[in-house]
Amino acid sequence: SMGPYNYPLNETLTTLIPALVMGNTVVMKPPRLGVLLFRPLLDAFREAFPPGVVNTVYGDGPTVVTPLMASGKVNVLAFIGSSRVSDIVRRQHPLPHRLRCVLGLDAKNPAIVLPDADLETTAKECLLGSLSFNGQRCTALKILFVHRNILGSFLERFCSAVDGLKCGLPWDLGANLTPLPGTDRVECMTSFVTDALAKGARVLNPGGGESAGTFFRPAVVGPIGPDARLWNEEQFGPVVPIVPFDDIEVPIRYVEASNYGQQVSLFGTDPARLAHLVDPLVNQVCRVNLNSQCQRGPDAFPFTGRKDSAEGTLSVSDALRVFSIRTLVAAKQNDLNRRLLTDILHERRSNFLSTDFLF
Repeated sequence: SMGPYNYPLNETLTTLIPALVMGNTVVMKPPRLGVLLFRPLLDAFREAFPPGVVNTVYGDGPTVVTPLMASGKVNVLAFIGSSRVSDIVRRQHPLPHRLRCVLGLDAKNPAIVLPDADLETTAKECLLGSLSFNGQRCTALKILFVHRNILGSFLERFCSAVDGLKCGLPWDLGANLTPLPGTDRVECMTSFVTDALAKGARVLNPGGGESAGTFFRPAVVGPIGPDARLWNEEQFGPVVPIVPFDDIEVPIRYVEASNYGQQVSLFGTDPARLAHLVDPLVNQVCRVNLNSQCQRGPDAFPFTGRKDSAEGTLSVSDALRVFSIRTLVAAKQNDLNRRLLTDILHERRSNFLSTDFLF
């Protein structure tokens, strides 16, 4: 079980707990960032389970994960991260046909803002979708397609809202924007902005793209075209690309051609137009959000994706099935088998055959 650094506890336990419930032992590899978060749980696991049921390994991924996978003793890989890393990890298993995978991977979730969208709601939801948790969510809105008829009005509201976000440290009350996990992330965000500017875009919000140490001020950048890195690459941070459009086929073709297929957000008020868009989009992504941001949860909802965005489904019920193999004991209905099963059940001779049968 390998959870991500941005939601290290929830996403790790989303797979770890169902695996235990279904009778498996677990090896947990905490993410590089957030290791100390698991420290209080170690005592709880030790007190609750026999030795060897919950195991924790630390260290550099290639160093500690490679021999585990190469042993061939891992039956299920639960991993949230990039498709590139997941491909490397699963290839290390000597019997890949025996390896089940539950993977939450990359995403490039678009918002499609139609000309009749409620701008107040749209700006609010796009702000939350693109910049909550500094945009470091696989479910974040990663690119905004805005109809040209309302582009100016939308940007005025959206950039004003971005400018009003409070900067601070994670423990500061009301802080919306906090430092990124390392200067390498700041450099990465800067490189996205620099590339966009070289391709004809400009920074649309005051101070966007400024940085100091590990802090990066969100940059709203546009117009973005297919030649910019922000068109296809997942930025996973506080850079918001804007794509103006006149023809609805532009964002539809974008979603169809994308390597990713997790979610999309539609903003509009015409039920006929929204219904017309829902039908093609549900064949490209696994969740269409109407007038709301893309998001994870609640856990009862299936969390999955198409194309390079996921393999398998994360939810309570789906996880229970992933970490189990449905097995049965069958017998024809006759007197001998009826007596055998009745004796086994009544005398509690089997742990597996332990439910009353109806004949």
